Amino acid sequence: MSDTAGLRSDAWLGGDDEVALNHRAALRAAGLRRAGGRPGRSRRPLIGIACTASDLNRCDRGLTTLALAVRRGVLAAGGLPLQFPVMSLSEDLMKPTAMIYRNLLAIEVEETIRSQPLDGIVALGNCDKTVPAYLMALASADIPGLVVTGGFRVPAVFDGSPLGSGTALWRLYDSRRSGALDDASWARLESCLGQGLGACNTMGTASTMAIMAETLGLALPGSAVLASGDPRQSELAEAAGERIVSLVRDSVRPSAFLTPAGFANAMTVLAAVGGSTNAVIHLCAVAGRRGLNLPLRDFGSVSARVPVIVDLAPIGTGLMPDLAAAGGVPSVLAGLGSELDLSVPTAAGASLGESLGGLDLRWPVGKPVTSLPAFMVVHGNLAPSGAVIKAAAASPSLLLHRGPAVVFHSYEEMRSRIDDPSLDVTPSSVLVLAGCGPAGMAMPEWGNIPIPARLLGQGVTDMLRITDGRMSGTGFGTVVLHVAPESAVGGPLSRLRDGDMVSLDAYAGSLSVEADLASREPALPAVSDRRGWPVLHRRHVLQAPEGCDYDFLRAETPEQLAFVEPVIGRS
Repeated sequence: MSDTAGLRSDAWLGGDDEVALNHRAALRAAGLRRAGGRPGRSRRPLIGIACTASDLNRCDRGLTTLALAVRRGVLAAGGLPLQFPVMSLSEDLMKPTAMIYRNLLAIEVEETIRSQPLDGIVALGNCDKTVPAYLMALASADIPGLVVTGGFRVPAVFDGSPLGSGTALWRLYDSRRSGALDDASWARLESCLGQGLGACNTMGTASTMAIMAETLGLALPGSAVLASGDPRQSELAEAAGERIVSLVRDSVRPSAFLTPAGFANAMTVLAAVGGSTNAVIHLCAVAGRRGLNLPLRDFGSVSARVPVIVDLAPIGTGLMPDLAAAGGVPSVLAGLGSELDLSVPTAAGASLGESLGGLDLRWPVGKPVTSLPAFMVVHGNLAPSGAVIKAAAASPSLLLHRGPAVVFHSYEEMRSRIDDPSLDVTPSSVLVLAGCGPAGMAMPEWGNIPIPARLLGQGVTDMLRITDGRMSGTGFGTVVLHVAPESAVGGPLSRLRDGDMVSLDAYAGSLSVEADLASREPALPAVSDRRGWPVLHRRHVLQAPEGCDYDFLRAETPEQLAFVEPVIGRS
């Protein structure tokens, strides 16, 4: 795009009528003038800088500094930076789950783009649902865009060992429940977990989705795997500010990256890093915005072919600083080699193969971390539309299992019964939590049900668990997740009862129950919300295999891919 070629913002700021004059005056009042920039350039592209920095979100609080760096880069490249705040989705504090607001943030960003004179956007975020929301919005709006992430928190040390975010907490909580961790140690753990800003330092959802953004070409190479506060973050953020101006001038849009080949690469990298199962949902949602379908079976097929080669918790033993030291995403891509389509474009302007040339890659070549695949996908009369297992974080012996169900139809019921000494449960039982799917409870991370205290005391550390909800990317154990259709819409789990014999053969892709479910009345989750966003969510949310997006946001036809611009007139 030449400097005088049509910019999207021309519809707002070009011309000599009272509407255009008022728009220019609104910017001037804020000290912002579109005219100027480098010598010879009469009009500067308007670059939006979306930022989720918030005191309510420790993962994203450090993004303010990076936003300033993006601004410097935009100015240096001759653009006009316009920063605006967007909803901050905190995985720590938002209840019942930040997942209910992922689509709301995607709508907010898309509609801010639609309604404002923005030629491109740099979206800064970090916590779990933020990056997926940005990718969904960019996929729909399809104006030039980049994502900048805030990095992982430096691990704190507890009793001489570095703490892996989430993963260590789940293990230590079991230790406390079994009596092995006293009150004083529990208090010290709280102090340790409160140290540092940034996202989880394990292969949780935040780190996984940062890696997905870089793999898809919507984040600069080398930017996804850095510690929060690393000086290279500001350097790369500034480079992103410069790069977005070039993307606008060359009219390079997200649709150039969000292609079948791009998503195939993303699924391959997801398997190789042993990423969060939540990424399966998020990738399906982003693809759906571009009219593409990612069948669950494809995730299973890719995982069966591509081994886990990144030794990070919860599958392995390392933490994100280890991956950073090994070269981050570029080293993983280099390690995968022929498994990838190296011809796909990247945010830097080169093809993926070209971007790897000349880099100082330090990936330690060795054996796969585990013989198990990252993910397995199952179907059957308990999951007609499918379900997902993080197989590499499971107990191999439980991936082929048959046992009686112990069914909880709500989170409250599970919490009240799980440690009841009279609970009829044995190590062979199958723990089931129903009613927490996308339409039921907006899909919180309740899936890795705690092992009953009585069994913990007997040394039981894992059991087969089944849910229509999700599990933290930092979680582990043999858990069948995202069962679809969910209980809230009358799926099979709503008709499951205590004592029903459940069979899992993950190797054969089967999940079934020996019962006539059709003859039973469903136990549906209680509906308490009568107004507001939860009601809209419940009415329009799709099932997990479709990414839990809303039915009116997916592009089911070519016509729905079109981004409809607003009428530019008096407001």
